[in-house]
Amino acid sequence: MKISLIPMLARAGFALAGVLAIASAHAELPTVRIESRVQAASLAAEASIEAVRQSTLAAQVPGRIVELAVDAGDRVRRGQVLLRIDPAEASAAVAAADANVAQAQTALINARAEYDRARSLVERKFLSQSALDAVRTRFEAAEAQVRAARAARVQASTVQGYATVDSPLDGLVAERHIEAGEMAQPGRALLTVYDPVQMRAVADLAPQRLALLGDGPLKASVELSDGRLIEAAAITVLPAADARTHTVRVRVDLPGSTGNVLPGSFARVHFQSAAVLPLASQPLVIPAKTVLRRGELTAVYVAAGQDGFALRQIRLGRVLQGGETVEVLSGLKGDETLALDPVQAGIQARAAAAER
Repeated sequence: MKISLIPMLARAGFALAGVLAIASAHAELPTVRIESRVQAASLAAEASIEAVRQSTLAAQVPGRIVELAVDAGDRVRRGQVLLRIDPAEASAAVAAADANVAQAQTALINARAEYDRARSLVERKFLSQSALDAVRTRFEAAEAQVRAARAARVQASTVQGYATVDSPLDGLVAERHIEAGEMAQPGRALLTVYDPVQMRAVADLAPQRLALLGDGPLKASVELSDGRLIEAAAITVLPAADARTHTVRVRVDLPGSTGNVLPGSFARVHFQSAAVLPLASQPLVIPAKTVLRRGELTAVYVAAGQDGFALRQIRLGRVLQGGETVEVLSGLKGDETLALDPVQAGIQARAAAAER
């Protein structure tokens, strides 16, 4: 029986070519070595954005809104007239105060004249000293009435000025709480204005979490809802806890150059301190592109010597450095080599398994 060696050699050649291709691909596949590293204590907290300078303007006098010059979203300047309240009642109060001043001044003139006559009579021995004392008391009371009437006139004039509501700052109108024609009452909110240049993120932290950062200086970066990661300009930890929630408020100021940030929007603050974590709790950090996600599976390909790469499931923690790296909570021990291209590593692993 004759056996043809040509097909066998052809199959052997194809197999040898396949092995060489796998070995070449394995050699060229980029990898990264991971290891535990000393890392500062850090934590992430949900926060909301608010304006550093924000004012809710309220009515100080009753009256109907007769002019509403701005609406939500309008840009305003400091001192700009925003709305006017009907000044009829305040104007009437000013007129009444003017009348009281005039009446008090007339009474003072009469009291001064009576006092002068009484002193003249006392000098000529026609009036007793006790009578002069009574006239002087009435004169001093008339002077006090004039001062009181003038003070009431100033107060009425000040109240009249409350009928015009001006902007206390340069900024934007965030919200309008009243409509033209409605009645304003003292204490009722009218408009909310804020300065969009100075913004901050506000986070409420439990004292136990805050204590993990240590007593050293804090650093923070703010992750905005649009994905931007902004370094904090300043951090302020308020020196009191909220009696209802038992949390401590932390204010993280954003740089003045940060644009398109709206009050009330969601943010996440990543705090970091100078305190170093204990060795046992130091996390593993790997490049985000080494992670393979397939449905609910999160895994990496770990170099397994001559066998190529082995798939290993992991559990991830925080996203760091703007998404370039991630923290591994479990699944890796450190001092291991990962494939930077998990798709190609998977192809090599399947090819190697088929060859075996």
